[in-house]
Amino acid sequence: MMEGIIPVNKPRGMTSHDVVFKLRKIFKTKKIGHTGTLDPEVDGVLPICVGKATRVADYVMNSGKTYIAEVTLGVQTTTEDAHGEVVQKVPVLKDAFNEAIIDEVLLQLTGVIDQTPPMYSAVKVNGRKLYEYARNGETIERPSRKVEIYEIRRLSDVTFVDEVCKFKIEVSCGKGTYIRTLATQIADALGTIGHMSDLTRIASGGFKVEESYTLETLQNTEYEALAELLLPIEHGLQHLPRVEVDENIAQKILWGQKLKQMSPKIEEETAMFYNDKVLAIYMPDEKHPGLIKARKVFN
Repeated sequence: MMEGIIPVNKPRGMTSHDVVFKLRKIFKTKKIGHTGTLDPEVDGVLPICVGKATRVADYVMNSGKTYIAEVTLGVQTTTEDAHGEVVQKVPVLKDAFNEAIIDEVLLQLTGVIDQTPPMYSAVKVNGRKLYEYARNGETIERPSRKVEIYEIRRLSDVTFVDEVCKFKIEVSCGKGTYIRTLATQIADALGTIGHMSDLTRIASGGFKVEESYTLETLQNTEYEALAELLLPIEHGLQHLPRVEVDENIAQKILWGQKLKQMSPKIEEETAMFYNDKVLAIYMPDEKHPGLIKARKVFN
């Protein structure tokens, strides 16, 4: 069975599950999973795990992502993006904001910030997804959560047309960030309303959009040649600290044994390697400070 990770350039109009469904036929296996949902109207990088590589899907999902988004000020929608119903319009006159003011707001929203998930999202509250409430016309209290924005930078000039202001931004962020909610936060900080009018994910899990394969390319690739396109599971763990161990320790790791703390001290989930092959992910043992324990073993 094939195994590995492959970055796919998801087209607009398809769900992430649609992509997985097609790839199961292409790779002739049911053991395929994606690493973070992209909305149907969003295109861009979607890392896919095949075979045993599905065991590192969560780690790929937890690594950083980068998006290019268009922010539209002066129009508010139900979904915080261009595909929802317009609920409010406020005229944004030309030169209402200069680029320096917008850049300062972007800087203020960099770092750890609070976000409230939009009603049209897959976040679960009381066992139901928020979009299920929204589709029934229900609005419920949503818990805020902290997300991390590593960097935001403006990519385009600020334009004013028909009492609407638009500009593009590039956002590098951590897991769980809603870019459409970030767009509304930018608007709020500028004293107006807004939404995210366009979005493309240009990087995820260490993969870039220019390195990604289209479904058409994969469909037209001979089955035997597909294996050459898959990257090893180690590629999905690049963002984790790494420790190379000797043969004796490697055997203990493959047995899933607890180990003595190492030097330098392991303080977070760490990939344990032997001969450049990942064996397991270890983490501190909370109950026994002098030990580390296996979080996941790859054998």
